[in-house]
Amino acid sequence: MQILNEQDLNASIPAGDLVFKTTLDLINPTNNQSDDHGWIAQADAKKAAMFGLKMRQAGFNMLVLGQHGSGRTSLMQAAMQQVAKEAATKNGTQLTDLVAVYHFNQVNQPFLMKLPVGMGAELSTQMDVFARAFMAELPTLVVIADKKEAVTKAKAWLKGATKELEKLVKENDQLNQYLAAVKHDVATFVKVYPAPANNEVEGALEALMSDGFLNRFKVNILVNHQADADAGLMQPVVYDNDPSYQSLFGSLETNAEQTHEFMRLRAGKLHQADGGMLLVQLRDILNDEQNGEQMIEKLYRFLRNGTLQFEDAVGIGSSAGYVLANTLIPLRVKIVLIAMREDFYSLLDENPDFFDYFPIKVEFADSINANAENYAAVAGFVAQKCEQHGCAHFDAKAVETLIGALQRLEEDQARISTNFAFLERLMLESASYAGDADVVTQNHVQAAISARNHRHQYFETQIRESIIDNELLIQVHGEVVGQVNGLTHIELGDASFGSPIRITARCYPGRKGLINIDREVNMSGPNHDKGIFILQNWLSASFSHLAPLSLNASLVFEQEYNGVEGDSASCAELFALLSAMANLPIQQGMAITGALNQFGEVMPIGGVNEKIEGYFRVCKALGLDGKQGVIIPKRNQRHLLLDDEVVQAVKEGKFKIITIDHVLEGIELLVNVAAGEKDASGSYEANTVMGHAQAVLAEYRKTLENNQSKRKND
Repeated sequence: MQILNEQDLNASIPAGDLVFKTTLDLINPTNNQSDDHGWIAQADAKKAAMFGLKMRQAGFNMLVLGQHGSGRTSLMQAAMQQVAKEAATKNGTQLTDLVAVYHFNQVNQPFLMKLPVGMGAELSTQMDVFARAFMAELPTLVVIADKKEAVTKAKAWLKGATKELEKLVKENDQLNQYLAAVKHDVATFVKVYPAPANNEVEGALEALMSDGFLNRFKVNILVNHQADADAGLMQPVVYDNDPSYQSLFGSLETNAEQTHEFMRLRAGKLHQADGGMLLVQLRDILNDEQNGEQMIEKLYRFLRNGTLQFEDAVGIGSSAGYVLANTLIPLRVKIVLIAMREDFYSLLDENPDFFDYFPIKVEFADSINANAENYAAVAGFVAQKCEQHGCAHFDAKAVETLIGALQRLEEDQARISTNFAFLERLMLESASYAGDADVVTQNHVQAAISARNHRHQYFETQIRESIIDNELLIQVHGEVVGQVNGLTHIELGDASFGSPIRITARCYPGRKGLINIDREVNMSGPNHDKGIFILQNWLSASFSHLAPLSLNASLVFEQEYNGVEGDSASCAELFALLSAMANLPIQQGMAITGALNQFGEVMPIGGVNEKIEGYFRVCKALGLDGKQGVIIPKRNQRHLLLDDEVVQAVKEGKFKIITIDHVLEGIELLVNVAAGEKDASGSYEANTVMGHAQAVLAEYRKTLENNQSKRKND
């Protein structure tokens, strides 16, 4: 048992670990990349990420795991951009354009071509010029009655009209094939098109144009990487921030205007990432209720085969959709899949083969050690974000308070959360409170934290007012037998707070053992039921010399109507039960939280700070008299990061925080009677808590035996 002082209730940064006056001192004018310090806190993740991104061999896709807000997406995007700029290989750029053109030999199918970057747009321009020239020349060709002469003139015209196109195709086999098909189509058309009468030429040409004849010479630019080339990238870097079946894999749009099918093709992000990298969030895919499973399955097939085929945008995943022939093309893409750990493990159970194609695993740490190096990393991150957002810089004490907020988020004095998204929001809120001040100070950060807490206190305030109004029955003064204040941790959306709850116990002679009323009415969860069974077994083992116990006992969470889950109240339940058994009153000012194991050891629980602060605010509202406080597991001491008001109350002796290792330490504190130990005979000494309980159990057995004997005589 230990009564904690104010120094035990928070983390502190050693003097000299933050050696700057303001974060402006940390800015290096020659290197102010916003991602540098984020990576410092993720050294192992960066090493794995850079290794995976630089692997050029096919199949080395990457799985990036970590919590939301850790910077996974932004850091990986920055790293992908860096690698793409440095990816100069002996083969040169990996950037290519993808175009679809009319297939003159298979008119209902597109002809797909991968071209050197920039050539797609050039081909489109040249073909537009060609189509306009052909339209201008067509009236002179179609009126020639002698088709042989018409073809000869058409070929002569083609020689001049395709001069620029001939320069473009050069040694490209696909372009040469396409240009040859264009020439053959023009000559064939002139040969077979019936010559109209002189007075019908204009009408015939108008009918021809209305049929979209010249559209066959258009170029559908599916992928154009000219902007990436201008930016100095050697390979594409693509991020699908709103993945759908069509956005990932491309589609064939609905033919509302009866356009040629090659003009209906739309590239997906996988097509755009050919030769480079694609980043996508697994949760975004899984949350697509309509097509999520189909997306995973098609992505799996792509990973397995390395090829992709266009599908009709209508009826994806149903018999209504169809695959467009002649659109199967090989793609070389490194997929960087961002995933929450729970999503990864869930999909791993359902489709384990899927992740065989992600051999590079990058684990973003949820927290880092609280040491000088990582303090400096956080400070550097703050400095860079100040520059990025154009806000005032932070002094050393303000940064220390920001670090404290990250430790509070992690609930660990020795660890710092890597949720830098949270840090950035708190920074900007603090800067807002600083207004026009030159420097953001500790007071500004504390004001932002207080305001944030206040914005999220509505439900807690409602519960506390119900306690004050005596609608929720909570006592924080006096002593009561079989009654104790447990502590609950409540999460409602973005609100997280602690609140006391009354736990009561009743005992009487019987054979049913321990009855959990909440369980009996199906209002308790499995973890809470587990805690009750552990409590029951500890009780049976502690009084094994009286076994079987002649006891009926009931436990209940009073005024709880939404169900009970978790085992953090098992210590409080045991104390209420021992109090009822021993007929010893419990101090109502002390609240308890902690889980129990079979040996009576007190196990750590979550939400310890919110529980303590929530109970403190209730006690403050009902009147502090120095007898209020909280008993918590010793193993939770390192998790204490309490607000200044609680720390000050502890310092002034108005509130106590006590840690225990064993449940018997706790019952001694609550009833001011020694817990008691077994003697050589296995019995507990009199005038102890366990001795009183032992005596009551002996009386219960005697009562039951007398009743049984009486019934036999009757």
